[in-house]
Amino acid sequence: MSFRFLPRQLWPDLRPFDVTRAHVKDVEVAELLNRHFQLMRSQSPPESCHVLPAEALTADDVRLYALREDGATLAIGAIKICGSWGELKSMHTAEEARGRGVGRALLAALMQEAQGLGLGHLKLETGSGPEHATARRLYENAGFEQCPPFGGYAKDPLSVFVSRAL
Repeated sequence: MSFRFLPRQLWPDLRPFDVTRAHVKDVEVAELLNRHFQLMRSQSPPESCHVLPAEALTADDVRLYALREDGATLAIGAIKICGSWGELKSMHTAEEARGRGVGRALLAALMQEAQGLGLGHLKLETGSGPEHATARRLYENAGFEQCPPFGGYAKDPLSVFVSRAL
C-alpha cells in the first residue's frame, strides 16, 4: 500500500509527502528505528520507557509506515491495532527533517490510515518531561486529549496518555 497524503484537514499549509507501508529490514527505516529506540532509552528509565524494539513492529497487529520525500525516509510511525482502537507507536522524525511539518504530515496520514482500518480511536503514550514537549504539542494540536492509562500501561508520572476519536 502506498499513498500520497496531503493533510489539508488538520494543517492546510503542508505539502504532500509519500507515506508507504514499511518494514524494519529497510535500511533507512531500520536506521530511524534505531535512532528512536536509543533516544527514548536515553530519556526515560527502563520502567517508564515503552518504546517497542524493531522486531515487535513486525507483529500481525502492527502496521509500520515511512514518510518519504524524493525517496529519502524522513519519518516513521506505527499503528498497533487493539480491537476497535489503535495505538500510535514509534513515531520519529529524522533530526535533519524537523521543523518542516514532517511529523504533522505523518501523524495526519496515520490518523487517516487508522480511520480507513475502521478504528474508532487512536491512543498513545508519550513522555511528560520537557524533552517530549514538542511531541505533546503536536498531538494536542491534532485534537488528542489526555486520558487515563490504557491497555497494559500503569499510571506513571513520567508518562502522558492521550486519545482522539476518529
